[in-house]
Amino acid sequence: MDGRFVDCHCHISAQEFDKDLEDVIQRSREAGVKTLVSVTEKASEFERVIQLSKIYPGLVAPCLGIHPVQGCGGQDLRSVNMQDLEPALPLFQKYREDIVAVGEIGLDFTPWYTPHSQNREEQQSVFRKQLRISKELHLPVNIHSRSAAKVTIDILKEEGISRALLHNFAGRPSVALEGVKMGYYFSFPPAVRRNEQRVRLIKQIPLEHICLETDSPALGPDKHVRNEPKNIALSCEYIAQVKGIAAERVIEATTQNALRLFPGIKRSTEK
Repeated sequence: MDGRFVDCHCHISAQEFDKDLEDVIQRSREAGVKTLVSVTEKASEFERVIQLSKIYPGLVAPCLGIHPVQGCGGQDLRSVNMQDLEPALPLFQKYREDIVAVGEIGLDFTPWYTPHSQNREEQQSVFRKQLRISKELHLPVNIHSRSAAKVTIDILKEEGISRALLHNFAGRPSVALEGVKMGYYFSFPPAVRRNEQRVRLIKQIPLEHICLETDSPALGPDKHVRNEPKNIALSCEYIAQVKGIAAERVIEATTQNALRLFPGIKRSTEK
């Protein structure tokens, strides 16, 4: 099948894909995925995602960013600090011609990650620093916002960001519409099918501001099963169902939106 879908937020360099990445890539192509906008969460992932973009040129479109939550999972997870960002700084410059966005960056005010105001303040400092890097590099941003929707959009506005994707957005529709006014885009993974609270949000955000994502290997249709980019059609079908329009229209609009938001995708497919 020719590629028709753009997965605007996935983690193709995640260790969950190490053992069978070639098969995962093959299944995504068979499902009609033309581009995987692949984000990173920590500096140690940067070289890997760049390497994958060379192995799969025109398919893997890499992003570099430091996530607001750091650690190796489970009990080790903690709020980001400036020391996490330091080793990444020279790599943004080194790979500036290779990346299509700065991400995954943002804010996560989940109480157990940010028990103190100092944690929230440091997250915001790391976030603002990466937003400024994106402006220096003339790149869009790929954003995480959990329990921090309004603060995230306020900071994007304060920093003069004009091109942003808010992935798996779960804030109030009124907050999302503030982002729409700024020209931002919102993407939804297959897991939204399990959450009826997103119906109002998807209904109110215009199709011209929606993109598709899988957030693979997380946020799939079954929370106990590893998610893959091949499931992108499930997001598409759900958005079409909620909006009462044809899936074909959603594919066409979201792909055009992705190409507008991430012009580097076109460059990577032409290399």
